[in-house]
Amino acid sequence: MLSTQALLSAIGVGEKSATVIGATFQWFLRDLTGMLGGVLFTFYQGSNLDSNAKMWRLVADLMNDLGMLMDLLSPLFPSAFVFIVCLGSLSRSFTGVASGATRAALTQHFALQSNAADISAKEGSQETVATMIGMALGMLLARVTMGHPVVVWLSFLSLTIFHVYANYKAVRCLSLTTLNTQRSSILLQHFVETGQVLSPKQISQVEHILPLWTTPWSLKTGSFLHRRVRLGVRVSSLDHLEMMDLLRNAEAHYKEANYVIVERKGVIRIIMHKYSTARDVLKSFLHALVVSNLIDSNNFSNTNRSVHLNSRLWMDEHYDDFILKLQSSGWNTERLLSHSIIWRANWICGPSNEKTD
Repeated sequence: MLSTQALLSAIGVGEKSATVIGATFQWFLRDLTGMLGGVLFTFYQGSNLDSNAKMWRLVADLMNDLGMLMDLLSPLFPSAFVFIVCLGSLSRSFTGVASGATRAALTQHFALQSNAADISAKEGSQETVATMIGMALGMLLARVTMGHPVVVWLSFLSLTIFHVYANYKAVRCLSLTTLNTQRSSILLQHFVETGQVLSPKQISQVEHILPLWTTPWSLKTGSFLHRRVRLGVRVSSLDHLEMMDLLRNAEAHYKEANYVIVERKGVIRIIMHKYSTARDVLKSFLHALVVSNLIDSNNFSNTNRSVHLNSRLWMDEHYDDFILKLQSSGWNTERLLSHSIIWRANWICGPSNEKTD
């Protein structure tokens, strides 16, 4: 309500000099910017929303707070009013897309009896009641703080900080049972070290749910195995040396797999077969994580066997046991939540069982 009051004041509500057509045009630019922003955000990030539902749920709330901040700033800079309100509308358009997309994923988490429609209806009703109460309290606060800009800003900043903290704690409490790239990385690394599998509740306490740009550089480069894995790489994007590695590895280590892994300079690239299934995608990613872990630990440096051979031996010996322990701990191992895999390759086994493109 504080931001809405500021926005209407900036447009000129209550001033004799304000014109209807002027206010209408400013509102039109604001809405148009928001619509275009929502379309562009969906185009660039749509495939990542499902795999990082917790992070995008938190980002949606942060962007909504940023949009309200822009509305509150708009009366302070009359010359840049249109630009500021368009930024606010753009921010809220990201909120609409991200919150709507992640709501479906989080609803499935609470639908323990496959009653997603019932959960969605009840969640909508609770949100409506909470919004009504918030609007009433907001009207009261706007009335009390009218004409006192310092009090308005203090109230807004205090409520925003509380809102961000409450949303962070709420998202942190979610114990999702689906496997995404980060959760798979944490689970596999812990299994390699201890032979045990963490539960969804334990993972929820250690996984990183803030945006990547808030992650310290040390965590970006070292702590998460999945950071160096590239899933669904296009074959034509490989250079000559990587193509040679691809052909050599395919023949030697991936004859019976629906994927091929190429490692060069610490970056692991996965090429998926045209007819690979969701389980193949999960297996290929876990295999790539094993390769990444071997590179970090240097377990293969003192032997004549390559990292691919060591990783294949680990997969043959431990993969089935790892999947069974994941299932017994409550994890859903049907698929890996990742970005959409657009590029796939097609190969066949030749007379001598080598793979040919």
